[in-house]
Amino acid sequence: MNDLEKTCVELAQRAQRAAARLAAVTGRQKQQWLRRCAELLGERSDALAKANQLDLDAAPGFGLSDAAVDRLRLTPSRIAEMVRALDEVAALPEPIGEVISSSIRPNGLEVQKVRAPLGVIFFIYESRPNVTVDAAALCVKAGNAVILRGGKEAAHSNAALTKLLAEAAVETGLPADAVQQVGTTDRDAVGYLLRLPEYIDLCIPRGGEGLIRRVTAEARMPVLKHFAGNCHVYLDRSADPDMAETIVVNAKCQRMGVCNAAESLVVHAEAAESLLPRIGRALMDRGVEIRGDARTCVLLPGAKPATERDFAAEYLGPTISCKVVDSLEEAIEHINRYSSKHTEAIVTRDLAAARQFAARVDSSAVMINASTRLNDGGQFGLGAEIGISTDKFHARGPCGIHELTCYKYVAYGDGQVRE
Repeated sequence: MNDLEKTCVELAQRAQRAAARLAAVTGRQKQQWLRRCAELLGERSDALAKANQLDLDAAPGFGLSDAAVDRLRLTPSRIAEMVRALDEVAALPEPIGEVISSSIRPNGLEVQKVRAPLGVIFFIYESRPNVTVDAAALCVKAGNAVILRGGKEAAHSNAALTKLLAEAAVETGLPADAVQQVGTTDRDAVGYLLRLPEYIDLCIPRGGEGLIRRVTAEARMPVLKHFAGNCHVYLDRSADPDMAETIVVNAKCQRMGVCNAAESLVVHAEAAESLLPRIGRALMDRGVEIRGDARTCVLLPGAKPATERDFAAEYLGPTISCKVVDSLEEAIEHINRYSSKHTEAIVTRDLAAARQFAARVDSSAVMINASTRLNDGGQFGLGAEIGISTDKFHARGPCGIHELTCYKYVAYGDGQVRE
């Protein structure tokens, strides 16, 4: 075992010991920790800004795009948002120990299904330092220890934030190792940690498709993931024109570089002649390039012909694919074929069509007359989220505190034995 591998094993062992202690920590203690973290963020905003500036200064050397640099930046408003997120998580009901169900057997044995922590979570993410705080808050609130591995481009910011979180833990009686950071940018460290299922219970990668595929291939513990966000908006033949335009423009343009932004537009042929020119102009006026099938290109002379690859693409930028279909059935088939199972929306005044769409589209969230951008933990009332899962086991969609727990059975008896 080389020095780096030994360091990773010791890191995971400390996390496991911390998780064992966290399982017995009260909800009040966790609230105190979250609120102390929020206070320290405000008190140390200048120090955090200095650490963040080191990362911003180094950003050109990593070849980061303007959008990536923006995600990296810790502004006063973003620090304020982090404080609000901590307060919101603190205000959430305590999940650990919740009795999910209970029954009394004929022999008098009381059987309870009780919410319990997962244990140790290895969270790998890129660029955005605020994710450090969101992830730690959710993991610890759910009774888990967390090992954080941020991208090298945010190393100074993440180190400053993790130090703050650990200090608050000590002050409020939580184990200092409840929140730890992988202290090296060496990629081999990730591989070593992914091979430690005896200490780490779940891995959550949050970033580009290459990162997620690497983690999925190498991990020996369960992985909670989504590979891509090819989200669709389907305009049914009965779609209200004003609503259709508002939803499509918001879904695509409100923030283009995120996983719940719309990347694909599907339009019923009976509505396409009236809706597509209007919505196409609205998108093009906002700098969006449309890549469509033959019928789209006839109705939108400014559109470019789409390839098979376009219909499956997650652009994360000012491009959208478009397909005209002859029926709801064809729309559902097209979406299920090309979707990444993240978020799909239908705009319709036909309740039967909405129900068919919701029942048959296979994605983590289906929006009826609402933007795909609303598939989010905060928007769904879950508080902060650690990511949006396109898996089906063990969690799907926005992952908040409940998705970072499991359950155990606790049986209360007074001497019962099996006959």
